[in-house]
Amino acid sequence: MTESFERRPDDAIPEEQRGALEAILMVADAPIPAETLAETLGLPTGQAVELLTALAAEYEAQHRGFILAERGGGWRVYSHPRYADAVGQFILAGQTARLTTAALETLAVVAYKQPISRGAVSAIRGVNVDSVMRTLTTRGLVDECGTDPASGAILYGTTPYFLERIGLASIDEMPPLAPYLPELEALGEEDLR
Repeated sequence: MTESFERRPDDAIPEEQRGALEAILMVADAPIPAETLAETLGLPTGQAVELLTALAAEYEAQHRGFILAERGGGWRVYSHPRYADAVGQFILAGQTARLTTAALETLAVVAYKQPISRGAVSAIRGVNVDSVMRTLTTRGLVDECGTDPASGAILYGTTPYFLERIGLASIDEMPPLAPYLPELEALGEEDLR
C-alpha cells in the first residue's frame, strides 16, 4: 500500500509534472503503480503519490466526469460512478454500430479457427489486430477461452452473444468455407499431393 499524502485540491501542481502525469494516465489501459509513474517522471515515489492524490482530489472538487483512483495495485483514470447510467447507455448504443471491414474479417477468422491466439489471427490477416480484438471483446462478440499450452498465449473464441447476433444455435451451424474458396487450379497449384 502506498503512503498517502494530504494536499488541498487548490494547491498548485507544477504544470509540467501535471501534464506529463495526465498524458501517461490517459493512455494507460491498466492501473499503473506509483513507483512506475515516479520512475518515468524522474520523481521520488512519495512525490508521485502526492501528485496523484492531489490530482484525484482536484478532479473530485471540480465535479469532473472522471476520477483518478488507485485500484488493482496502480493508478488509473475511470469514469465517475455518478455517471454510470449515461456511460452504460452510451456503451449499449455502440452495440448497434456496424463493424468495420477489419473487424468483420477478424471476427470471421476467430469464428472459423477458434480457439485462436491474437498472434495467429494477425498472421492470417497479415496486420496487427490488437485494437480490433479489443473492439470485438468490448462488444461481447469474442472472449478469452483459455491459453495455448505450448506458447502460453491467450486463446479467443466467439461468445453466445455472437451466435445470437448471427442467428445460430451453435458454432457447428457456421456455413462451410470450402464452396467460397478458389479452386486449386485457379491458384496455379494443380497437384499438391
